[in-house]
Amino acid sequence: MRRAILLGLGIFLYALGGFAASAETSTSVVSAPTSVLSSTAGIVGTEHWIENDGIRIFVWEKVSGSPAGKKVVMLAHGSATAGRESFDLQVPDKPSYSLMDRLAGEGFDVFALDTRGFGRSTRPDGQMTTAQARDDLNAAVEYVLKMRGVSKLDLVAWSWGTQYGGMFVMDHPDKVNRYVSYAQMHTNSPDVARRRARIAFFRDNPYIVIPEAGWKTRFTSMTPAEVTEPEVLNAFAKIATAIEVKSATGPQLDLATALPMVNPRLITVPTMLIHGQYDDVADTEGLLPFFAQLPNPRKQYVVVPDAGHMMHLQKGHLLFQHAVIGFLTAP
Repeated sequence: MRRAILLGLGIFLYALGGFAASAETSTSVVSAPTSVLSSTAGIVGTEHWIENDGIRIFVWEKVSGSPAGKKVVMLAHGSATAGRESFDLQVPDKPSYSLMDRLAGEGFDVFALDTRGFGRSTRPDGQMTTAQARDDLNAAVEYVLKMRGVSKLDLVAWSWGTQYGGMFVMDHPDKVNRYVSYAQMHTNSPDVARRRARIAFFRDNPYIVIPEAGWKTRFTSMTPAEVTEPEVLNAFAKIATAIEVKSATGPQLDLATALPMVNPRLITVPTMLIHGQYDDVADTEGLLPFFAQLPNPRKQYVVVPDAGHMMHLQKGHLLFQHAVIGFLTAP
């Protein structure tokens, strides 16, 4: 049986980066939470709405039984699809692909936000930025910490989420217990290099419309087709098309022009870097230097086989889940 590869060696220096520290924001609750019974037995999903400086932010929660006393984890989505569609994909007869259900089943109280520009949250006119997404994440975290009466939570961030999530961790290490950064891009990522050719297009078009077929290509970039089950591919493309009626290009613009946005020396909490063996954004050459500079000695680097950039929705997803849960629950 193939195992995840754990690496603990870094050899090169990673360029330092920095965005302005997050601004103080005004956060309020827009409406009372609304709960619905999940298709997974015993797990309940709840809709939360908050307002961050006039922007409505949607937060989706999954929990099994009472949330009292449970560890709290927040999930930060990438640059294409919002939280619920990314992390709580419901595939008929294949329940293991919902990361939120798996975490809830393991005893977590799980939340996933939609930053502005995505999913059910406000789509502002003009470009939205990674710094604004960081502030939306901070607003969602503040709401959850206050609601649950805890001082810290775990953060799991995917793809572009590792940028605004990493910026959040730099600014607010006091709010984070452990941090999982998966499919994290770096300055020389092959996919990021392709985006640089479209900088002018992104600047001129704050939003684009992605057809259903377009959502499927992310599964196969540098990744063999057999790594993805067709039912999962089709389910994701269908729900993404329905929810993301137009997709923000602000994240693409920042990735093409502003990397590096995260300074590893300022990520002071226990951290896991994890990515798939076929990822076209994350690789050991680009990320081991970052890993080496993380100051907290409690850190892990994991490479998951049978997985690309869409790792949580590909054949390696169970190993990915196992590694993440192990890191978050270890003494």
